[in-house]
Amino acid sequence: MSNKVIDLFGNNKIVPNTGVKYSKLLEQFMNPFMDDFKDYEYIEDILEFAINAWNTANINSLIPIEDIEKAMNSIEQNKEYVLLIKRMIAHKEENFKTYTNFIVDFELKEVNDGGDPILSVVTQQEDAYIANMANIIEEESLHDQEDFEENYINRSAIIVKPKQPFIDWHNSLYPDSKMDEIDVDIYLVNNTINDLENFLKKKFDKLFTMVLQDWHTNKKEWPQRRNYKMFKQWFRVEISETIYDLERKPVLKSE
Repeated sequence: MSNKVIDLFGNNKIVPNTGVKYSKLLEQFMNPFMDDFKDYEYIEDILEFAINAWNTANINSLIPIEDIEKAMNSIEQNKEYVLLIKRMIAHKEENFKTYTNFIVDFELKEVNDGGDPILSVVTQQEDAYIANMANIIEEESLHDQEDFEENYINRSAIIVKPKQPFIDWHNSLYPDSKMDEIDVDIYLVNNTINDLENFLKKKFDKLFTMVLQDWHTNKKEWPQRRNYKMFKQWFRVEISETIYDLERKPVLKSE
């Protein structure tokens, strides 16, 4: 996957500020750091990391530096994570300072010939982004003040159900241990997903490979050249926005 990512972003140099697309700027911004992402399996995770660094660098011009440093030091991640995002922020401030739009969404569009996907992004100008963030913070504050129902978990559940093509693929590998449509995989995600289709277009291969890994670990026998159309043919996806834990023991999460 890392080679695919590097091929996708190429070796572009920084270009002048005239008519530049932010998708190209993001690719150029990420390019010097691709070796740092060699352990990342999914391109979507790399893009989200880079967008976070880009937007944080933009915020630097609006918030006192000591507040940014305090926030960075409070991040519950490893030192490599903090150092990388600080390096990317410095890179943004040094080489892309004049590009002040915030990146609020992205999409990897499939191409008909099966080649590498094309990146597109959605941006907001500074005033609109700050106003939107203020509204989100206010809504979350009001939400946190509400009394949650007992045992409510602030997550949504993505439910991935196999369709016949996946069942046929599995059963061809395990003829003595056939599966049926009762088998499902469930993934907890952020409970603020408003558009499931848009979410799946960005996350489908991550979900696809997680399901494949769960059922068959030999990647050489996985379906190749996976795309969103294949994902929809192989799986039925539903979302549940209300999750309850009926047990007394706390939920454990491995790091």
